[in-house]
Amino acid sequence: MSDSVRDSRSHLPHVLVHDDTQSWRPLVRALAITAVLTGLAWMADGWVYARWNDPRVYDRDWGRLLRVMGFLGTWLALAVAIALQEGAEPARRARAQRRASLLFWSAALGGIVAEVGKLTIRRERPEPNDGVHAFRDWGERTWSSAGLAMPSSHTLVAFAGAAMLARLYPRARWVGYVLATGCALTRVMARAHFLSDVVLAAGLGWMVAWGIARRFTSRSASSAPPSDRPAAAARAGAPPS
Repeated sequence: MSDSVRDSRSHLPHVLVHDDTQSWRPLVRALAITAVLTGLAWMADGWVYARWNDPRVYDRDWGRLLRVMGFLGTWLALAVAIALQEGAEPARRARAQRRASLLFWSAALGGIVAEVGKLTIRRERPEPNDGVHAFRDWGERTWSSAGLAMPSSHTLVAFAGAAMLARLYPRARWVGYVLATGCALTRVMARAHFLSDVVLAAGLGWMVAWGIARRFTSRSASSAPPSDRPAAAARAGAPPS
């Protein structure tokens, strides 16, 4: 990297502080890990359903707190707060708006992916079937995801938001991931989902955030004039090409 590019990167405000989207390896690794862990969780679903549950989990304050991490409105409120706080100074307003947009749309796309996944996999919720895997026929309520569970929408929204939060604010990454994990576990405890529902959703949530980050960095670099592309890449959080 040239001294001029290095100097420009040291002074430009980054949108994505952590960026690993220059290579496909992180995505391939995430796919492999998600597939393995989902398979293991699938085999353990019956055991976990029978032995680890708390029907009153959402009667408690901490349970409700963790559940709302899977509510899109939570991430919208956080995105608005980021835009207002970081955009207080005109010079930082554009970066603040980009960060807020990335956070919100990561969680929103996570919810969309979850709904598409449910309509595709068509596995029903565990409790109505006494903890046995059951699948809905394609001819029955084809376009309704009501009563379907894989992947968990709450978990996917929570992890997509948490994974993007980790890219924007790496020092706060454990806050998001701990709350997202708690959201996933309460869904299992409430018997709303099998363990494999939330494991798959967690992996997909991370991949959604990765995909949005990759799209953002590539567009930021390609839309700039050739002479400005190193700086544009730096502002997006990617190393210049």
